[in-house]
Amino acid sequence: MSLKITDECINCGACEPECPVNAISEGSDYYVIDPDKCVECVGHFDEPSCVPVCPVDCIIK
Repeated sequence: MSLKITDECINCGACEPECPVNAISEGSDYYVIDPDKCVECVGHFDEPSCVPVCPVDCIIK
């Protein structure tokens, strides 16, 4: 399963450096998560590290 960034993203970029597998990148309209790379931080952190840093809560399962 992969996380997803919704179109509510404000392009702040806070999430990108938090990803331990570099699955987050700047898309054409807002940041995106590559579903083939995203591991929801399993094996790295207890919970996805990008979710708590998002100021608009636009990262969902």
